[in-house]
Amino acid sequence: MARQLRAEQTRATIITAAADLFDRHGYESTSLSEIVEHARVTKGALYFHFAAKEDLAHAIMELQSQASRRVAVEIDDRGYPALEALMRLTFGLARLSVEGPIARAGLRLATGGVPVKPPLRHPFVEWLELMSRRLTGAVKESDIHPDVDIDAVAHSLVCFFVGTRVVGRSREPAARLPRRMAEMWYVLIRGLVPVPRRPRYLSLAARLEREIMAG
Repeated sequence: MARQLRAEQTRATIITAAADLFDRHGYESTSLSEIVEHARVTKGALYFHFAAKEDLAHAIMELQSQASRRVAVEIDDRGYPALEALMRLTFGLARLSVEGPIARAGLRLATGGVPVKPPLRHPFVEWLELMSRRLTGAVKESDIHPDVDIDAVAHSLVCFFVGTRVVGRSREPAARLPRRMAEMWYVLIRGLVPVPRRPRYLSLAARLEREIMAG
């Protein structure tokens, strides 16, 4: 049992070290030797868990996917209105990027041409579905104008979220992401939400940003 626990801890250490390097330097620019050094493990320990660098990348993307789904489920379990659930989902994903390298590296891998192996689905496809479902619910609840193109809004929302992180990677720290999420929602709310309902959601965007910044 102790040996199994040590093996799991070693695997987690390797994944975290690889994620940190992939996030900072990119997949192609990171070598297995650098990961070994950064994780402070032997090459034998790394190869025991991962046969190739691509396997490490896939493990990171799988963890990112699991974390995203977990955030979505936790929010759904609380029974929020659909638009609030959608906003909380985007801020929840932002929180993952602020708190650790796994989500940041997963996003960089997804935008860097690293293949996604079945049965794992591409994160952007998952996010599109998560957002489309909540946008549809928000229309039914009259929190979004009834004539919006759900697919177009979902696509724009994913592009906004991903683009903010890609641009910010070289220009500002990940800790800035909650501010960018709030800015994104200030723009979207004014375009999507009927005037009488805007104050509630503008206030919510500000509150969700504060909650992440407060840690």
